[in-house]
Amino acid sequence: MSTALPVRNRPPVSLRPATAKDSSQDRQKQMIADHYEKLAHAKENGQKVVYTFVPGNLTELLQALDLLPVLPEINALQSGMRQKSAGYIAEAEKAGHSEDVCTYVKCDIGMLKSGNFGPTGTKLPEPDLLLLSYTGCFTFLKWFELLREEYKCPVVMLHVPYQPDGVISPEMREYVVNQLRDEVIPALEKLSGKKLDMDKLKHHLDLSRQAEDDLVKVWESAKHKPSPIDGYFGGVYYIGPIFTSFRGSQDAVEYYRELRAECEARILRNEGPQTPDGLMGEQRYRLVVEGPPNWTSFPDFWRMFAKEGAVVVASTYTRVGGLYDTGFRHDSTQPLETMADYCLGCYTNLGLPTRVDLLERYIREYEADGFLINSVKSCNSFSAGQLLMLRQLEQRTGVPGGFIESDLVDPRYFSKANIENRLQSYFQMIDARRLRVSA
Repeated sequence: MSTALPVRNRPPVSLRPATAKDSSQDRQKQMIADHYEKLAHAKENGQKVVYTFVPGNLTELLQALDLLPVLPEINALQSGMRQKSAGYIAEAEKAGHSEDVCTYVKCDIGMLKSGNFGPTGTKLPEPDLLLLSYTGCFTFLKWFELLREEYKCPVVMLHVPYQPDGVISPEMREYVVNQLRDEVIPALEKLSGKKLDMDKLKHHLDLSRQAEDDLVKVWESAKHKPSPIDGYFGGVYYIGPIFTSFRGSQDAVEYYRELRAECEARILRNEGPQTPDGLMGEQRYRLVVEGPPNWTSFPDFWRMFAKEGAVVVASTYTRVGGLYDTGFRHDSTQPLETMADYCLGCYTNLGLPTRVDLLERYIREYEADGFLINSVKSCNSFSAGQLLMLRQLEQRTGVPGGFIESDLVDPRYFSKANIENRLQSYFQMIDARRLRVSA
């Protein structure tokens, strides 16, 4: 084991100069730009637009009916990264929304009232339909009630039973399938003006499966030492296409094939991931992280880890739109059943015992030195029960846990100095444990 000195006596990790941007990054950037360009011209081109959410989204079904998706969470987090969320939140609070409401919701409402301009600067089209897939987050329901009042458009709800025991029963699956067949698909057919072509849906599901295979290989590359990826900060970019508008597309297949090849090449070069300031050098700490990141200070948040040589080898946030590394794949031979299983199996739809089991598995399989919880003030779907999870994981694994607090897109709740101090103390705790073990 390492006999490293305490963190406070150690110099920061020196980062190697940044190499040229990976080609997969350029590909993803172009994919996103093309999608928002389609949205900008949707109305004039006669295309219908559906607003929906990341966990439990039915992207393949929308593609099969030639409907364009918009995901409000993605707009909110991108607004945070572009330093626009504070103004949007202030606009929503001025309209009467509580300070304690999910800041994604307030950011989205504020963006709507400020012209509804998306991340590329183009105006987003109003929804023709709101497709609500309830997957463990009650806020989604209230969010779309607010949007319904603003847009005066229909809402179709897919109610997804919670998984308290981590098991999908036949009755749960049938309940979701019945809603898909009897409510969701007819509503989408009416909107699109065409009947669902089941062969086309199966084709998109096959494309999803291909992309999911490669994404899992990317995630699992972090088992290598040094890890070629950061599974939290870098991971939020990796999951972008498959968790949003592109799962089920040929673009997604090609993106993940390219990304996997890049990760495999970094392993051959014994190279770590890119950080905001260059390639990571020495990897002193391998961490598992629970909870979403902060978006308003995302580069600074990442730097706090990178400068100490802390690489995140697995995270629960990057599984919020699908737990593919537990074995799930979209299956075109059972199109409705596989979409039901996908919705039922999202991370936010799992009970706390199942979440603890998953985190324990990541800690052990990825040989993590510790696990860290980022408790997000306005996200109850993640934050409820996290202190209990921390205590249970420490008892089960023997590795130290850490706890920091921030928010999704409200800069008022990101204290750089406080988080940095907590991280410093946490890394010292890991070093102290290493000294005890090696003594």
